[in-house]
Amino acid sequence: MIKIELHNLRFFAHHGMYEEEKKVANEFDVDLEVSFEANETIVSINDSINYVKLYELVKKHMLQEQRLLETIAMNITNSIHEQYPQVKKISITITKKYPPVINFSGNVAVSYVKEF
Repeated sequence: MIKIELHNLRFFAHHGMYEEEKKVANEFDVDLEVSFEANETIVSINDSINYVKLYELVKKHMLQEQRLLETIAMNITNSIHEQYPQVKKISITITKKYPPVINFSGNVAVSYVKEF
């Protein structure tokens, strides 16, 4: 198996359950791992999965307002598998850098793993 990894992708977006989150927005980090069975040799990008296209797909979903990070993670995963049916496993973590919780120090994240 080959694993393509994208780490610390940063987005500023309006995701959240509360109206204030939709107005003010928040910073999000995304980590993505995509695993697929490799042919005997990989000699071109056509034999692999293009990480630029993965980034663009993640970006598209991260900029579409959603209430739940879980929804975003599942939508990204499904879109990747639609575009790359050879994918066997996808792991994604979306971190909300500044959650709207009074007297809270830290961040929150949602992780989703799907095997095909």
